[in-house]
Amino acid sequence: MDRRMLIAGNWKMNGSRAALDELRAVAAAVEAGEAGDLELLLCPPATLLSAAREILPASVGVGGQDCHANEKGAHTGDVAAEMLADVGATYVIAGHSERRADHRESDEEVRAKADAARRAGLVPVICIGETKAQRDEGSTLAVLGEQLTGSLSDDADATNTVIAYEPVWAIGTGDTATPEDVAEVHAFLRKQVELRFGSRIADGMRILYGGSVKPSNAAELMGVADVDGALVGGASLKAADFLAICKAARGV
Repeated sequence: MDRRMLIAGNWKMNGSRAALDELRAVAAAVEAGEAGDLELLLCPPATLLSAAREILPASVGVGGQDCHANEKGAHTGDVAAEMLADVGATYVIAGHSERRADHRESDEEVRAKADAARRAGLVPVICIGETKAQRDEGSTLAVLGEQLTGSLSDDADATNTVIAYEPVWAIGTGDTATPEDVAEVHAFLRKQVELRFGSRIADGMRILYGGSVKPSNAAELMGVADVDGALVGGASLKAADFLAICKAARGV
């Protein structure tokens, strides 16, 4: 099945209103046709979501970085998926390793957030990844299989779910998994989806790679079998870098 490549940028806890100029540069490039057939998604901090939606063309998605499992309530500081949708978001990241580590989010909590996203009409980008210790002990696939199983609901399919593999040891470190490692993991993940949901859903579900993706390695990583795009961290903060990654992906 032909899966449309998705290049997503996660700004994390970075960006003030001055950073909106980077979004304007992305918008100008997209309007000039530089995105080609790619689907682009940018996930700025919640304070900039509304402004991002106004700046970016409709063809570029805007996403939240997290959401609460509940629609509303006494949850000070949290944001509901419905609130994200209300300001124009179409995606939300769920279960990023920094949330799993810093906030001790379990697979069950990630699944509840992904369900909340779908309830609000958003597509969750469900993140999974192993630590360096887990990798060194040879348990990468076992860890990823457990995270995938626990984080996906039975109603997940290719239209309402994106998976992102981000090895924890590669996020923000400058280290990147080898193409061979990425190919092994992505093939494993697609097989796990097939075993649970069937070949039709597995063939259509997009699996992104994340972890120190940058212009210099994007083409190699995006050319790996079963890689359907990237979840980009630091390199998405600058339009020039993000667009260079998009250009590299288009050339694959």
